[in-house]
Amino acid sequence: MSRRRVTQIFPFLLPLRKWQRRQLFYIKMRLDGNKYAKEIAVVDLPYEVFSTSSLMLNKNSGFDMKYQVNKVHNLKLAAKPLDKFIIKRNETFSFWQLVRYADRFQPYKDGLNLVDGKIVGSYGGGICQLSNMLFWMFLHTPLTLVERHGHAVESFPSTDSFPHGTDATINEGWLDLKVRNETDITFQINISFDGEFMYGHIRSDKEQTYKYKIFNQSVSYYKVGSRVFQKASVDCIRTNILKGQNEQVFLYNNTCEIGYELPDDIEIVKHGGNKNET
Repeated sequence: MSRRRVTQIFPFLLPLRKWQRRQLFYIKMRLDGNKYAKEIAVVDLPYEVFSTSSLMLNKNSGFDMKYQVNKVHNLKLAAKPLDKFIIKRNETFSFWQLVRYADRFQPYKDGLNLVDGKIVGSYGGGICQLSNMLFWMFLHTPLTLVERHGHAVESFPSTDSFPHGTDATINEGWLDLKVRNETDITFQINISFDGEFMYGHIRSDKEQTYKYKIFNQSVSYYKVGSRVFQKASVDCIRTNILKGQNEQVFLYNNTCEIGYELPDDIEIVKHGGNKNET
């Protein structure tokens, strides 16, 4: 029998527990030795490093579309403190340092979140689509990754065509997305919206020496009991623009549970090496 958390026995303590956790979360940041970026530029920096887009309404979620509409509202609120934000030399970007008070003047709406293993509508749900896009952009820069957490469960197919395992979930008080600028270049984040898409740009104050191609060297699926998992190798080809030289770099392996039915042509291997065709 699994142990029950105190907040499961006494649910009325949950808001206090969350408040305590958030306070400790930010106290640790003040003491961790990082110099956190805080400045928003008046104008755009001159050089575009990378740009991308992300379809906001996911019609494959299997849930009431009102949650998708609410997510768009939440994304626009969370993105406001990030647009035109700059990361100077030796500064660290923290998602929550910037988005912490995004709902101060206008509240979030209920979007979809994974809570205790179930997809439910909850306050501020869906803003991880913003952290996903930010991480995808950061992978195309020389910024140094400090903290990133992949989703433990991929609950429904993504609307994006990014390689597998390039997501970044966030949870205030628990999980953050952080990168550090260890270069002599200043970088800038731009975020904008139209009716269907969220757009992201990374700009800089100097021309770049390298460009980056992120891809999956391998993707495999395996089953443990009735649960299906995906393992993806995330790799990068880094090209020196001036010399035309390529270097392939392994970045990390990403593992997550798949919470939806995979296509019939996907091969799943039983944990232990026996193949099982779906």
